[in-house]
Amino acid sequence: MTSRHLLGGILFTDLYQLTMAQVYLRMGLHDQRAQFDQFFRKYPDYGNHQAGYCITAGLEWLVDWMQTTRVTNEDLDALRSLKGVTGRRLFGDDFLTWLSLQGGFESLTLRAVPEGRVIHIDVPQAVVEGPLAMAQILETALLNHLNYPTLVATKASRVVDAGRGRPVIEFGLRRGPERAANAGARAALVGGAVSTSNVGVAVSLGFAPKGTHAHSLVQVYLAMGRGELEAFRAFAEVYPDDTVLLVDTVDTLESGVPNAITVFEELRARGHEPLGIRLDSGDLAYLAIRSAEMLDKAGFPDTTIVISSGLDELAIWQILRQIEDEAPRYGMDADGVIGRLTYGVGSNLITSQGDAVQDGVYKLVAVHHGGDWVPAIKISETAEKVPNPGRKSVWRVYDERGRATADLMATEDEEVAAGRRLELHHPTRHELRRVLDPGRVSEVEPLLTDILVEGDLVEELPQIHVLQERRQRDLERLDPGVRRLVNPHIYHVSLTPKLWALKKRLIEEALGPNVDPESGGAAGG
Repeated sequence: MTSRHLLGGILFTDLYQLTMAQVYLRMGLHDQRAQFDQFFRKYPDYGNHQAGYCITAGLEWLVDWMQTTRVTNEDLDALRSLKGVTGRRLFGDDFLTWLSLQGGFESLTLRAVPEGRVIHIDVPQAVVEGPLAMAQILETALLNHLNYPTLVATKASRVVDAGRGRPVIEFGLRRGPERAANAGARAALVGGAVSTSNVGVAVSLGFAPKGTHAHSLVQVYLAMGRGELEAFRAFAEVYPDDTVLLVDTVDTLESGVPNAITVFEELRARGHEPLGIRLDSGDLAYLAIRSAEMLDKAGFPDTTIVISSGLDELAIWQILRQIEDEAPRYGMDADGVIGRLTYGVGSNLITSQGDAVQDGVYKLVAVHHGGDWVPAIKISETAEKVPNPGRKSVWRVYDERGRATADLMATEDEEVAAGRRLELHHPTRHELRRVLDPGRVSEVEPLLTDILVEGDLVEELPQIHVLQERRQRDLERLDPGVRRLVNPHIYHVSLTPKLWALKKRLIEEALGPNVDPESGGAAGG
């Protein structure tokens, strides 16, 4: 039988993290202090629409994993059993003894951009500092815990934006990536969803899970010859104050909505008020308009209309545009129809349909050597893939309107503050730079926060509603062009002159002074 512990413990990693750690041990480098930056290189591109920002997510569950994961005898036995191509053990007793003495990740310090915040390409989302070997072993789990949730939180944020403030419910558990769907549901909440159908996640995070009923309820009653109306009555009898009826099993407008209205009238006669209906197929915009018309005429103007089935941010945007165009034909106020909608978003959210992989990486940027921190560089085939080296501070710069205008990376010893002239360099193209005079800078905000210091939690990890508020505040200070669903405006991520000069010098030292640092250098990954 599969061991659940091996699937989620210290061996929740790629083999090469462990083999490198053994090399570091054998070479006496395992305790060398190092710093790794985690960041992503591109925004999600969904094909016919694109993101211009991301929303950080996954940090709390990463921290919990780091603080609770311990090396066990089962882990050591599993590693002891692994052999190379000649039959020789991959991991020696010296390494296993060392690993058992480490116990976990208590030696590591973690700084991060807090969850729920807007974040941009190349900006460190998390920074890990500590002994080289354990910082290396952490890589896979850290990327696993941050990349996918950030992807889903970003998608959720865009869906919520497209929905014009109407509630979004995450419906994706049945089609999510196995247990990762739990992390996806949480990330959807971070991104602004009001709830999830995932009962375990909702309850554990203090939310009321949301849902309606399946088509199968109606199908059972149809098969028994009792009909759709009796199926609706059965549901309403059991849940008189939580009645949301799925009306598209037979015929939405000819059967489903009229039968729902009959049940709603019976509920009201017994002193209960129905919550609404759900539309899960067909022309959702048209059906929403006509259903709203029928419900209004029957005296139920406040009932919710939940729409679902294949929704994402672009589909919602198109549905709302269609409602605006079509509602007046039926004497309906478009804003009134839109104002009663709730969106149930499933597969396209939980899978980040269109771009299902976050391009997050974890790169060594500095090593402590000779009594000082030495910046490290990685040369790649393109300049965009060359990390920004060294120990850095990261700042969000707000312009005279109070809008975020750039994220600025600086060397750790630089002081960046409002009221000063700021020179911002493009990370790879030396001819592209901006100068912000003091009057154009209203605020400069540090982005990275200490979360763990040598394993100890020093920053309280807040509840989801605080993360949702963070997201909303950040979005309100982001230019609308950057938030566009299609072809968003480029947000500036920049380097100070000092950090740009350091990066340029390291590239030249690695490749020679005649190499253009914008070329990126030699081929590599």
